[in-house]
Amino acid sequence: MNSTSRLRLRHLEVFVETARLGSVSRAAEWLNLTQPAVSRTLRELEASCGATLVERHGRGIRLTAGGEVFLRHAIAGLDAMRGGVAAIAGEADAAPVRVGALPTVATALMPDAAAHYLRLQPKGRLAVASGEQDMLIDRLRRGGLDLVVGRLPAPEEMVSLAFEPLAHDSVVFVVAARHADAVTAAPREALANVTTLLPPANSIIRPIVDRLFVELGLPRPLHVIETVSDSFGRAFVRRFPAVWVISSNVVAPELAAGEFTTLPFDTASTLGPIGLTTRAGDTLSPDAAAFAESLRHTARLQKGNSADDAR
Repeated sequence: MNSTSRLRLRHLEVFVETARLGSVSRAAEWLNLTQPAVSRTLRELEASCGATLVERHGRGIRLTAGGEVFLRHAIAGLDAMRGGVAAIAGEADAAPVRVGALPTVATALMPDAAAHYLRLQPKGRLAVASGEQDMLIDRLRRGGLDLVVGRLPAPEEMVSLAFEPLAHDSVVFVVAARHADAVTAAPREALANVTTLLPPANSIIRPIVDRLFVELGLPRPLHVIETVSDSFGRAFVRRFPAVWVISSNVVAPELAAGEFTTLPFDTASTLGPIGLTTRAGDTLSPDAAAFAESLRHTARLQKGNSADDAR
């Protein structure tokens, strides 16, 4: 028979860290425990739950279907407990809203949305994580994030998730204005000579970029750097005559300032929705719901400003 009376905080902490790290040994090192202690705690937790939560996988572990379900609740329970302790201690009024943001929106939509949220919620707290979409979606699904802001996930990734479109974005080929003469005169030929920065093979927009090269009849670049780092992309393009294939929102400030310029390729087919991804059926906390509304407000405002600029 299942018994929650035997559950302790250490059971949840050990389980969450083992799931996060995918290894009993790494979890033991992270928690400053011995491997036998971690294994024993996991067995105690499984006995209390009446179900197997983890199983061996290669040299590490992976969660069972039951473990995936339990992980979401374990993370939520830990967050609630830590938030309660922090509130009592006067460290914070509430747990932070945990937001995953793709580089696509981290420099365009998120700063204004965060500022708007904090103006309306002076005691509000945000924890913003950036990275590849599959990593952020996995964290969202497991309960480690409250929401993710980025491109519409692939259909197979949308199981148990909900998406709300907020804006649109397209892919562009950019080069620093100071290096434009080396590229813009013959852009097709330039791709065979200069370094081209591309999104990684497992990124959300890489299939879009690959199709674009085929549609435009462009040669495959010979000198390629794959990166999801917008800070690296900016630094490299500024210093060297290179082409960066990237979402337009990421480089919007540089394009507006004239520091970067786009190559004359028709990329209209890459236009796609950017929006808010949440766990389907879950109710956002009041703070997370307030931040979602700030995202909607900012998207409407930026869309209106873009329309005004176009007129």
